[in-house]
Amino acid sequence: MFLNELFRTATFRLTLAVVAAMIGSAAFQFFLGYSQATVFEARRSDTLLYREAALLQTESAEDLERKVRDRATDDLRVIMNVTTLFSQDHQYIVGDLHDWPDGLVVDGHVHEINIQPPASGMPPGGAAAEHSPGVLRMLAVNVRGGRVLVLGRSWHMRSELRLMMRHSLLVSIVPTVLFALMTGIVLSHRALARVKDMHEAIDRIMEGDLHERLPAGRQRDDLQRLAGSVNRMLDRLERLMDEIRDVGNDIAHDLRTPLTRVRARLDRARSAGHSAEALRNVIARAIDDLDQSFAVITALLRIGEIENGRRRVGFGMVDLDSLADDIIDLYEPIAESRGIMLAHVRGPGVGEVHGDRDLLIEVLANLVDNAMKFTPEGGHVTIRTGGDAQGVTLEVEDTGIGIPPEERRAVTGRFYRSDKSRHVPGSGLGLSLVWAIVQLHNASLRIGAARCDASLPGAVFTICFAPAPHAPPPPEEEA
Repeated sequence: MFLNELFRTATFRLTLAVVAAMIGSAAFQFFLGYSQATVFEARRSDTLLYREAALLQTESAEDLERKVRDRATDDLRVIMNVTTLFSQDHQYIVGDLHDWPDGLVVDGHVHEINIQPPASGMPPGGAAAEHSPGVLRMLAVNVRGGRVLVLGRSWHMRSELRLMMRHSLLVSIVPTVLFALMTGIVLSHRALARVKDMHEAIDRIMEGDLHERLPAGRQRDDLQRLAGSVNRMLDRLERLMDEIRDVGNDIAHDLRTPLTRVRARLDRARSAGHSAEALRNVIARAIDDLDQSFAVITALLRIGEIENGRRRVGFGMVDLDSLADDIIDLYEPIAESRGIMLAHVRGPGVGEVHGDRDLLIEVLANLVDNAMKFTPEGGHVTIRTGGDAQGVTLEVEDTGIGIPPEERRAVTGRFYRSDKSRHVPGSGLGLSLVWAIVQLHNASLRIGAARCDASLPGAVFTICFAPAPHAPPPPEEEA
């Protein structure tokens, strides 16, 4: 089972591919080297034959016959070079060959001729072929005395070269392949051990140990990078699980109080004899508590819908100045009744942003409503819009109680209530909804202290939008 898994690893398969590539490369090199060596040997043999023929053609008839006789041998099994004199009608005179080679032409050019030894005196059957000198490069020229000189050179060098290259190929490729296979097995075993450790860690994670992580050392190979990515994903999942657990606890805490009040009032109304007016009051207050519970649930569902990003399909160009004016018209009566000055300050370079108008109205309404809750009578709530080359900004500034620096990051969390805001009605989901909508618009939210001179520190919420893409110009109307 272990060997089966070992041979199925990607590392071992890659090793087999490398081994196959090495064998193919070696075979190609052998073929190329042998082809080049064969061409070189043929050219060298032809050059020697032409040079030798030119020298012997200058000899006298007697000297030529003597030299050919000195070179001659009757043992064709050891023929390396052939030198023979024939008459013009191809009759043997002296030399190595007794018969005119088939296919040889007296034209002064080199030909490849397959020489067969004479059948007389040779073993029967295939022995003649076994002792054949084989293929020779041969040249026939006319010499003095009306005779024909036949010169030849054996191709034994090519056979020996092929044998040497084949032997060297086998000697070099076999240990190389074996070493590569052993290396592949070792690397596969190592990779399989690492994968086994990862499987065991994954099994522990699946059993509920969310603090477990995949083993990731200092090696920066693909497997380690994958383990690092998975560990980062597990860290994110663990944080999300903690957030879900905290949100669940907060939901239970926030819903328990109004539901407990509803049950207590209904229980008292059932056990005591009240008038119709008293019962109506109990029912009205119970409905208010249930509405508070429904508001919490609705806000959570809305935050979930926005975080899923499904509202991006309705995005368009939104004018922030027009948006701020609408909010001013909506909240100005409420601000006047509380003695709060509500104003809109337009800055330079204000343009349009790409987003959902309804969601942005919800953001601005939440920020203004939140500012008015914590701003005392005689305070100011100011909406500022501005823009530059970096983008468009939307600010809501108040002169309320402010937000301490250590709490500015936490206030965007769900159900978070500062100690200074416990007495103010609310569910702690308003800024969470604002944060979700801002993230949906790929904008940023900054929280700081107000810049205005007041007795209270105040707070300023700044939303920075990226520059809106330029819309194509409208088509010109035809005349």
